[in-house]
Amino acid sequence: MIRTMKYHHVLISLLLLYLLMPLLVTGLYAFAGKWTNTLLPETWTLEWFRQIALDARFLHALWNSFWLCAVSVLLSLVIMLPTVFVVTVYFPRWEFLLKSTVVLPYAVPGIVAAVGLIRAYSSGPLAISGTAYILIGAYFVAILPYMYQGLRNSLLTLNASSLLDAAEMLGASKLAAFRTVILPNIMPGVTVSMLLSFSVLFGEFVLTNMLVGGQIETVQIYLYKRLSESGHLASTMAILYFTLILIISLGLTRIGQFMKKGIRL
Repeated sequence: MIRTMKYHHVLISLLLLYLLMPLLVTGLYAFAGKWTNTLLPETWTLEWFRQIALDARFLHALWNSFWLCAVSVLLSLVIMLPTVFVVTVYFPRWEFLLKSTVVLPYAVPGIVAAVGLIRAYSSGPLAISGTAYILIGAYFVAILPYMYQGLRNSLLTLNASSLLDAAEMLGASKLAAFRTVILPNIMPGVTVSMLLSFSVLFGEFVLTNMLVGGQIETVQIYLYKRLSESGHLASTMAILYFTLILIISLGLTRIGQFMKKGIRL
């Protein structure tokens, strides 16, 4: 039994090392000053981080990515949370139709979706091509599968129908039961859905570049434009990107825990 556990630990450690090796090498290259024929960098420097930190374009691109992703995720949550709840609890027969609708982004490649949106909204009374509105709409559609599946799994695991019936039998209204019983218990699932959706959108490049690449510069577009300048800058951007995603994930997780406690109070 002990040998089996040691074997599993060794196997998991080797797997983690294999998965983290590209990120580790990228991190070394981001801090490397001179690295040619040696196993480790010959000199170390923070010059690449300084260049990016002093670049106003990077800060502007970072802000663009953040607010576009945040607005899209919040819009999706405001629409999908009550929709999934109502369909799951009150109209389960409609669940197949809702599921079939939200999984459509999986079947449509990003390039095809971008071309279709450009054709549809490039002229006429609905001409919003090249603006943030069309990108937010595209982002909203792109994260529908992630948001739907996370919310639905949370409600099914919780057995929301039974809890709602019990709360109503004790005198709570439907809104009060949802706010005080259902929402606090599905908050972990809501947080995970938001984190996953935000991470997917923050790394989105195809839709962003084709829809608003010439008007709005996001982190991914900024990185793509600077890839040809220096491999050190590209590595630095990649490390900053992963660090930022980690910070945002930890922050949203703490916010979700705080909201859960606050709603229970």
